[in-house]
Amino acid sequence: MVDPLSNKAGAIADRRVAPVAPASAVAASAAATDAAPSVQSSAVALSGTMAATPPVDAERVAKIRKAVEDGRFPICPATIADRLLALKLQWNPNDKA
Repeated sequence: MVDPLSNKAGAIADRRVAPVAPASAVAASAAATDAAPSVQSSAVALSGTMAATPPVDAERVAKIRKAVEDGRFPICPATIADRLLALKLQWNPNDKA
């Protein structure tokens, strides 16, 4: 017999809202304005660093290439075809849209 998708008998879900203390709006906004220039400069530095390096992990590619040459890497043509079609159609199977 298959169990229903609802709550099990005897299991009660606690749906009470927990109290939350109010935040200090003045302190938060002052901290955000002080941190904004450093965040922007670090973002610019990070984007410059990422632009200078290739988006491919050469070490991982070398390991996979070696495994394929040695016959230790599992190659499934159906999976490769599915991934190529998904790439062509810009489809993400993990996207829960």
